[in-house]
Amino acid sequence: MSDRPSEWDKYLLGSVLFISLLFGGGTANGLYTDTLIEIAAIVSAAAVFSQTSGQRVPHSVLWLLIFAVALVILQIVPLPAAIFSGLRPELLLADSGLVGETRFRFVSVGVGRTIECLLYLVAAATFFLSVLRLRVEQVHGLLPFFFMGVICNGLAGAIQYSLSDDIAIEGLLPFTINAGLFANENHFAALLFVSIPFVVYYGLFRGHLLSGSLGLVTLLLLLLAAGSRAGVLIGLAITVLSIVFLSARSKASGFGILLIFIALSVYTMGGWTKIDAEAVDPDFGRGEFARTTIEGIKENWATGVGFGNFQKAYQIYEKEGMIFKQFVNHAHNEYLEIAFEGGVLAILLMVLYLVILLIAFTRIRRDPLQKAAFLSVSFLLIHSLVDYPLRTEALAMTFAFMNAIIFHKGFADRLAQKNELIEIDHNGDKLFVPIETSSQRKPRLTSRRAKHKHERARYKHE
Repeated sequence: MSDRPSEWDKYLLGSVLFISLLFGGGTANGLYTDTLIEIAAIVSAAAVFSQTSGQRVPHSVLWLLIFAVALVILQIVPLPAAIFSGLRPELLLADSGLVGETRFRFVSVGVGRTIECLLYLVAAATFFLSVLRLRVEQVHGLLPFFFMGVICNGLAGAIQYSLSDDIAIEGLLPFTINAGLFANENHFAALLFVSIPFVVYYGLFRGHLLSGSLGLVTLLLLLLAAGSRAGVLIGLAITVLSIVFLSARSKASGFGILLIFIALSVYTMGGWTKIDAEAVDPDFGRGEFARTTIEGIKENWATGVGFGNFQKAYQIYEKEGMIFKQFVNHAHNEYLEIAFEGGVLAILLMVLYLVILLIAFTRIRRDPLQKAAFLSVSFLLIHSLVDYPLRTEALAMTFAFMNAIIFHKGFADRLAQKNELIEIDHNGDKLFVPIETSSQRKPRLTSRRAKHKHERARYKHE
């Protein structure tokens, strides 16, 4: 009977990640594809949790997730109406509803939308925790599933941009596909640039420099074709940082790095031309969205308006001159939108996550895969300042996967094992030998000369 551990959990979670990248690019509410992905993630996580695992889950991250889920649940629990007195405008009090004759109200002004957000959060959280329970080599094994999803999106985007500058595909999915397999071209660009550190890692540390370079060039060209201003700038920055940040421990030649930087210079000129041709921020744009959202935060800072209810509550604070046929569905700033929907408690949870992330960064500087994941997470968080990428299932699952790499304890344990000393009994004498193993190398004994040298040092000491 083979002692090889089973790999079904890796394939199960990898399939969820791949499916989310194929069908989770929509931003509308109530998409059946998002619901199916969430159910698949929760069921898969339950199957992974049903078996024992030697991997540890960081307590700080676990408590953060518990508090986040508790905050969403609190918004759909009936509370005494007196609590909301003075904490919310009258217009929103009318929307929060009365429950029964005892006059209870909900924090959420739209309970149905908040329940959808709860399912969304639980699916991402359980997927994240289930990846943490995998072995290190299994976490590495999830990368091909991620790359397959990115390749499928890239191929779809390349076909679209080769046919026309503006092509939309309707009827294939419950949302209109506008870029790759996404409804929003900025979110498609976000998937492309968060893939860049992993492509650089694949080329520099997996011995596939040629294919990694081709993949990098393809991603940059697709970013230019997508036309996302933030995506172009972030794509350039993350490429430069990935090469500098990761190549310090690689075997790539300095000549190859020089050629990549020359290519980046050409790409920069193309990106500048693309940005210069468009207005960066018109009067009715992200600046106005942010100002209006901040007004809503000031009047709902204690409780928020309920997750998923930004669109409904935003209209109350919208200026009359800013009301057009096209309505504002998101703040285009993830942090402001979360603060508006969750109040001061949501702000504290965001700050706590950023602190935990920075602490984790101080512990992962030796592993290139964790460093690549940290870069991707960091730039996705930066992109969230001007957009709402985490509101799509595809990027939410990607975000959960990358965070699982960062917080996975197995990487640090494997590194510690390489520096441990093992005790060997040699003819009655105990000899301590450092472990020089990796996942592919077995421990070896010291030579006879090293053994005699150790014994002479021991006798001299005695």
